[in-house]
Amino acid sequence: MVRRAEMKDLNKNDDGQGGYDLIVLGAGSAGFSAAITGADAGKRVALVGHGTIGGTCVNVGCVPSKAMIRAAEAVHGAGAAKRFPGLSGHAQVDDWQTLVQSKDDLVETLRQKKYADLLPEYEDVDYIDAGPARLIEGGVTVGERTLKAPRTIIATGGRPVLPTIDGIEEIGALNSTSLLELEVLPKSLIFIGAGYIGAELAQMMSRMGVKVTLVARSHLLPGAEPEVSEALAAAFEAEGITLLTGLSYDTVRRDDAGVTLRVIQNGKPVEVTADHLVSTAGRRANTKDMGLDAIGVETDARGSIVVGEDMQTSVRGIYAAGDVTDRDQFVYMAAYGAKLAAKNAVLGEDHRYDNAAMPWVVFSDPQVAGVGLGEAQARDAGLDVKTSIVPLDQVPRALAARDTRGLIKLVADRKSDRLLGGQIIAPEGSDTIQTLVMALKFGMTTKALGETIFPYLTTVEGLKLAAQTFDMDVAKLSCCAG
Repeated sequence: MVRRAEMKDLNKNDDGQGGYDLIVLGAGSAGFSAAITGADAGKRVALVGHGTIGGTCVNVGCVPSKAMIRAAEAVHGAGAAKRFPGLSGHAQVDDWQTLVQSKDDLVETLRQKKYADLLPEYEDVDYIDAGPARLIEGGVTVGERTLKAPRTIIATGGRPVLPTIDGIEEIGALNSTSLLELEVLPKSLIFIGAGYIGAELAQMMSRMGVKVTLVARSHLLPGAEPEVSEALAAAFEAEGITLLTGLSYDTVRRDDAGVTLRVIQNGKPVEVTADHLVSTAGRRANTKDMGLDAIGVETDARGSIVVGEDMQTSVRGIYAAGDVTDRDQFVYMAAYGAKLAAKNAVLGEDHRYDNAAMPWVVFSDPQVAGVGLGEAQARDAGLDVKTSIVPLDQVPRALAARDTRGLIKLVADRKSDRLLGGQIIAPEGSDTIQTLVMALKFGMTTKALGETIFPYLTTVEGLKLAAQTFDMDVAKLSCCAG
């Protein structure tokens, strides 16, 4: 937490005569959100580019990965027709390069439409792309230019980083970006890191016909509930993905056979060889060489900017938002935080960052989604909790779809019956979670959720069943009897 009493005010005597009311560093989702908010408030804004306009999400993150995941689902879905008696199907990747090019075309279209083409619509926003920016007292330097403003918002995003493994710098490891730029579909891949990025991309490549080994120090989706993680691991293994978890990394090398990763599992060495190694083991904030130390902007051990609930840094007048901060690493939270930062910065308002009802989604299959507190988090917070779990084989939608992979878990306060959080692993979990978001946002109890009318034969009906499970055995209910 930033201690306000220790703040250094670099802009205290700045009268705003430097030409701008607000400088925004970074032209991704957070940067555009901040710049547009400032312009809508009638302020003159300098939007300083940092890398390709549009940032991570549209260029190398959400958009390209989800497009490829959908393509992989189409391939897998044809074969999955055999779940239904009397059906069969088959699909395969016929032209990898054409598929990759279609992904690139989509990215270019959205980057142009949702970012570049928006700039002329805001005459009070000057887009400046003249080289790396460095903070100084009362503004920034960009190339040979000096920009002045009483308020600055840093939204420079983050980048993939390699884990510390002997030899990894020499093997030409891929990351989430370069993986989707391969000109030739590989025969085999090793993924290091089993968080949401690793899980999504590993399954996607496996469904494209690649032999995939997913390696992690702990287990698949370490941030998810144990029951959810175990269910997804079972789904991955059923599709032929090899999971190596609970280990430590030793070395990695490249030779004529490909890339060989050596790990230590249960005290014994294990080696895995593949065409390429893909690192999805983490990201780091883009704060290097920005002059943060010189002006007193506090960062954490990973280089992320520490911000308070008002999105202000340890230096008064300098704010930060998005992946460059120590806050949630989701594009919608980046845009949300940047909007708060801009309103606080240029309008003198006092908006506070609130992620209590923040949904998150992993676009695996089945999808994983959650909101609020997990069981362990709630107990660590000193709460007396109760939980309920409904496997999908108790949800009519899943039975009709002949796909019962997954479950729904709810966490509630035992005394008040108020919902505290929940997680879903289901083929349509990403859309289902929003109903639970609203339930948490408005303080619903499990009883109220269980008494709410839901449409039959929907995945979201599983939330009602999970809520009823706190007090009854839903296996003994007839259809729609709740």
